[in-house]
Amino acid sequence: MPRLTRLYTRKGDDGTTGLGGGQRVQKDSLRVAAYGTVDELNAAIGVALAHGLSARLAEVLPKVQNELFHLGSDLCFLEEDKVRFTIPQIAGPHVDALEALIDECNEVVGALENFVLPGGSTGAAHLHVARTVCRRAERDVIALSRVEPVGAFVVAYLNRLSDALFVMSRYENKMRGVPEPLWDSRL
Repeated sequence: MPRLTRLYTRKGDDGTTGLGGGQRVQKDSLRVAAYGTVDELNAAIGVALAHGLSARLAEVLPKVQNELFHLGSDLCFLEEDKVRFTIPQIAGPHVDALEALIDECNEVVGALENFVLPGGSTGAAHLHVARTVCRRAERDVIALSRVEPVGAFVVAYLNRLSDALFVMSRYENKMRGVPEPLWDSRL
């Protein structure tokens, strides 16, 4: 567990930052952008939780936030450094757990019969924001993966998480008794 006694080091004043393995890279590198967007996603989930969510979502989302720290760790180390360092990483069981959560929530909300507009209850709206940030994180990681290897389950995890956040927003509206705002293609 890292212990930070001082938050500023002045090392980043030149526009670089340190990766987990010690390499210095530009702060606007694809890798830093990817794990920065994952951090933003984690913050968006924190906002949703802070506004109050149904009991089941309040139970599972802190675990997801912890897994997003695993994912950030996974991204901040180059693949070749992962043999030298023992770090938390995203693995198949994390993806499987998200699929089980999606199935669980889907059983409650039922089949999707129309496109859903982001909104409804406050919690659902915040989960939709988190979903869109998650999709951006997925795009950022895919862009990174075209030039550097990334963890084997990182893209799949983000893909499932965005689906999970979508169905969680539907679940939250259902638990709050708030009708889902639906897209009207005739307007």
